[in-house]
Amino acid sequence: MKLRTLVCAATVVLITACSPKPDVITDQNNEFSWSQLEGKTVVVNYFAEWCAPCLRELPELNEFNSHKPENVELVGVSFDPMSNSELADLKKRHGIEFQLALMDPAPAFPFQRPQMLPATYVIKPDGTVKGPLMGEQDLESLESAINSH
Repeated sequence: MKLRTLVCAATVVLITACSPKPDVITDQNNEFSWSQLEGKTVVVNYFAEWCAPCLRELPELNEFNSHKPENVELVGVSFDPMSNSELADLKKRHGIEFQLALMDPAPAFPFQRPQMLPATYVIKPDGTVKGPLMGEQDLESLESAINSH
């Protein structure tokens, strides 16, 4: 009986250890692995609370999120390191209605971290990256970015 239990436990450990770790986990429990986009376009917006243009574009990002096509995901990323609970507080404080990348575990993106803000990237279903789109984005510019080839 002990051997059987040990074999079952070892099998569970091996299966979980072999599962690929997601590149990004969001506060809405979505997980993204760039190698398996499954026909989705992912819009990644870097922002910071101290960045006035970032805060000004939040209503546009909320609007985009509420009208985006089903195959599009919008993920916000805090430029500043913070705990997941600090991120939740920031989201509530600024009325952010779209998902945010959790900081723990740290997200891994298929592009370099931007040097200036606000910065938006579009990862197409084929894995190509458009961006960074610098400066404040609005509904029109975001829709144009996801629809361009």
